[in-house]
Amino acid sequence: MQTYIVTLPILLGYIVWLLKRQKMDRDANAKGTMLLLRVQLIEYHDKYMSLGCIPSYAYQNFCEMYEAYHALGGNGMITKMYEEIQALHIRKGTVTDEE
Repeated sequence: MQTYIVTLPILLGYIVWLLKRQKMDRDANAKGTMLLLRVQLIEYHDKYMSLGCIPSYAYQNFCEMYEAYHALGGNGMITKMYEEIQALHIRKGTVTDEE
């Protein structure tokens, strides 16, 4: 019985430490994912705002990336960019850099 009394707190402490470490890893992964999404959203915004229109596939990608970015806790300037992209003319097909 005394073995359990000594072992149980040590085991529970180790489990709590593992759970805290896993949470830190998940938080770091979420932050990294959010930052990568932000970079891609900014690149899409800059490209298609300069072209004045956006193809439907790129618009769908932008919206899905924005939703994921927002779900991870991102907001601010990207929300403004999202609103600007929504105001663009959506074009079927592709848009090339020469246009």
